[in-house]
Amino acid sequence: MDGIRKPFNLRKWFSIVSLAVTGGAAIVSGAILSNFFVTEAIKRDAMLTRQFIQSIAEIELRHARFGPVGVSFGAILDERLSAQDLGLEPENLARARQEFFDHLRQMPEALLATVFATDGYVIWSTNPLLIGKTLPDNDELEEVIERREAVAGGHLKGTAGSKMEQQFMRYPEDIYIENYVPLFDRDGSVASVVEIYKEPRELIYSLKRGYLLIWLAAFLSGAAVYLCLRWIIIRAARQIDTQQRELVENKTLVALGEMSSAVAHGLRNPLASIRSSAEVALEVADPSTAKNLTDIVTQVDRLSKWVRELLQFSKPISDEREAVKIDSALNNALSTYEVQIHRAGIEVDWTPEAAPAVEVHANGALLEQVLNSVLSNAIEAMPRGGRLGVSVAPPEHDRVTIEIVDTGCGMSAKQIEKVFKPFYTTKRGGLGVGLVLVKRIMERFGGNVVLDSKEQAGTTVRLTFKVAEQE
Repeated sequence: MDGIRKPFNLRKWFSIVSLAVTGGAAIVSGAILSNFFVTEAIKRDAMLTRQFIQSIAEIELRHARFGPVGVSFGAILDERLSAQDLGLEPENLARARQEFFDHLRQMPEALLATVFATDGYVIWSTNPLLIGKTLPDNDELEEVIERREAVAGGHLKGTAGSKMEQQFMRYPEDIYIENYVPLFDRDGSVASVVEIYKEPRELIYSLKRGYLLIWLAAFLSGAAVYLCLRWIIIRAARQIDTQQRELVENKTLVALGEMSSAVAHGLRNPLASIRSSAEVALEVADPSTAKNLTDIVTQVDRLSKWVRELLQFSKPISDEREAVKIDSALNNALSTYEVQIHRAGIEVDWTPEAAPAVEVHANGALLEQVLNSVLSNAIEAMPRGGRLGVSVAPPEHDRVTIEIVDTGCGMSAKQIEKVFKPFYTTKRGGLGVGLVLVKRIMERFGGNVVLDSKEQAGTTVRLTFKVAEQE
């Protein structure tokens, strides 16, 4: 119906939200880390390039032997300044400039090397077409002059040629790096700027590998966090579902117990009166009437048994525990059904001497009720004879298991699903509370009951108890 509101699906929405959050966190962290890695790598390359070029300039300045004239190498590169203007020997000046330019030309992995004056005039370039031109609107050049620091940046090959000075001698294959290195005069001001475009293959390879590792780590960490959160919510959802089912079952059992107690108490006295009256009537009744009176007594006895079972079902299970010998309890339970076993022609496979002498946490009366219920079901399943196997497995991890096997009619898969539900029974005249009580009693004392069965192949019941601590 349209008016019925669907229950909130905690698992579904938590999965969606956690996936969005962890995915977003992984993407953001990956972007931040990869950007930091690339920026630092480019800065490192720029620092090395700056140190290399400035070292070349210092070495050439010493080799030039300009004498006592106080000049800096950055101030003598502009060809618009003659040797006379600088107060230097023309041959020394020309040689120093040419050697410096040759060093720039031979720089490994360089795509383009250009030397700018502070007004944007191209003093020298590996591309002769740029020499003597003035390139306006060079933001990086202005930034270097203003900050008096080297500037670097990485670019993809698709951006090659976007600037006027990017007239490479060789087109970049992938990523290329742009470096602006300032050369200073004696006053510390920028006198000229060297622009280097490089395609450092080793650095590019390291950048790509770093990119891959960072994004792989971000993806794997995000996936790990998401899977952990999903596992937690699945476990929590299952726990909640289990607790809800247990709560519903407990409420159902409480209601059934209260109803059963009321019905049982209401029927006990009338049934006792009916049976007494029938027994008195039997003493004076004629044979034809006696049969009917006997049927009344039989049916009253059956109803009385139901009343006792209802009272047991509705009564709270005692928490009193004691150490009970498992082999003695089995001997007592089997002796109780000796007559029924003999009458049905059932062979019993039980060797008390082979059973481990262990004690379990239980209550004597309740343990007797558990064994009686299981054995009674096994005997009733073999009305024409069969084999009843009883064994006790050696204790493992503070647990000991009793296995009771019969070769009776067995049960179908659908019957097994309902076998521990109240008032479900496959026996004629049964009430359907015996195995329910068995399960409740076993769970109360920290154990459990498992039932396996196949139609016409028999049934196996395993009762697992907690071993009592030895003092």
